[in-house]
Amino acid sequence: IDFKGVNMVINYDLPSSAVEYIHRIGRTGRAGHRGRAVTFFTEDDKPLLRSIANVIQRAGCPVPDYIQHLPRLQSKQKKKFIKKPLTRESICTTPQCFLKKGERKM
Repeated sequence: IDFKGVNMVINYDLPSSAVEYIHRIGRTGRAGHRGRAVTFFTEDDKPLLRSIANVIQRAGCPVPDYIQHLPRLQSKQKKKFIKKPLTRESICTTPQCFLKKGERKM
């Protein structure tokens, strides 16, 4: 599906490979238009950051120094992350006050 006019993509879950990252952010800034991609990551995602940062840097975008100096993953480790991505706790975006009101009604 090609959505026209997408100017921003937000990745709430870090892609497990640079190829997947490119696929995700490719939805923004098409046909010569400018776009922005924001990707959130956790401490557990750090091993995956280096390969994605290399892609970002080759595209001419700035990459923070601390990411450039992260250790490289060995190919066995990369395959492991691709086969079995990190599992995350589910999050709830409903404010606690609404959840408490719902519990009282039950």
